[in-house]
Amino acid sequence: MTNGVVAAVSRSGEYTFSKPTAESITLLAGLGVEGDVHQGVTVKHRSRVRRDPSQPNLRQVHLIHAELHDELAEKGFAVQPGEIGENVTTRGIDLLGLPTGTLLRLGASAVVEVTGLRNPCLQLDGFQRGLQKAVLDRDEAGELVRKAGIMGVVIAGGEVRPGDEIRVELPAEPHTPLEPV
Repeated sequence: MTNGVVAAVSRSGEYTFSKPTAESITLLAGLGVEGDVHQGVTVKHRSRVRRDPSQPNLRQVHLIHAELHDELAEKGFAVQPGEIGENVTTRGIDLLGLPTGTLLRLGASAVVEVTGLRNPCLQLDGFQRGLQKAVLDRDEAGELVRKAGIMGVVIAGGEVRPGDEIRVELPAEPHTPLEPV
């Protein structure tokens, strides 16, 4: 598996669609991104809180591959890091191809365990008309492909900055494909 690099980091202490980029973020074990509205042991996404506020937070960290931004630019969309809600923008890793349970080692000490896919929501169209459809695709078998990034939980904390290496550790086989969380 190819290693990659952190292209950008973002956080927001408020429920905003976009998250401003930062010079660094601090990941807190079992909680998520320090100072981010989605930080916590239990679910923080408002729609999920309404359904069951005691659910475990499997969406502590949102990662998107910068290659998606490149692909969207080719389709006429202008999307910068953090603008569609991600905390970590990566480059050089096929995030969508990772199995559930993959460990991503970011920088010197932070470790994120991949829990699943982000399910693109209608808020994307509120940001730029047609964006939700642009981050959805179909594979050769006609199955829906969600390209709006992946979610994870923080296993080990640490500071993460643009330029940090991301080392990929795959789980033991058999691998379980990512599903929306």
